[in-house]
Amino acid sequence: MNCWKTVNITKDFGNNRVYLISFLTGLMAFLILYLAFSMMHLTHDVKDHGFIPLLIILFFLPSIHRMMHLLPLILLYKRLKVKWKMNKWLLPTFAYRCQSKLSKQTSIFMAFAPTLFLTLPGIAMSYIFPNYFAYFVIFTAVNIGLSFTDFLYLNQFLRAPRKCIIENAKDGYDILIKQKK
Repeated sequence: MNCWKTVNITKDFGNNRVYLISFLTGLMAFLILYLAFSMMHLTHDVKDHGFIPLLIILFFLPSIHRMMHLLPLILLYKRLKVKWKMNKWLLPTFAYRCQSKLSKQTSIFMAFAPTLFLTLPGIAMSYIFPNYFAYFVIFTAVNIGLSFTDFLYLNQFLRAPRKCIIENAKDGYDILIKQKK
């Protein structure tokens, strides 16, 4: 196997730039979604249950987002190694590493999973429950902001050769192709 490309978003763009663009993407998503749904639900009152439920949901959203990356791997019976830890803000986080190499389609599905399983249902719930659309829009916008790095990886996976294998490297992903004889 030859390494076609090593994808490391932190090295390519830098943490500060990725965090800034991720924040701006989430903010822009909130503005667009809130404006659209508030125009759609003109006559409905937004129910307010306070700031605490919103904080609890937003506190656990990054962990839920990362779990959605694991869901396709679990469904496809891939061997995983998961390490749980608490970061400096006492937020439960974990790191995962797939023990086997992944196909291009599996990697694309894995990178797209949080959008498929969190963002799209959040948009649908904003439409279905007009009294709680503000909560769902905030939840969806934050998940879109968290998904920014996923979209960067997804872009690289889509550009990879058709019959490639993607391996989880230490700081990113290695896109491998079979060596020609």
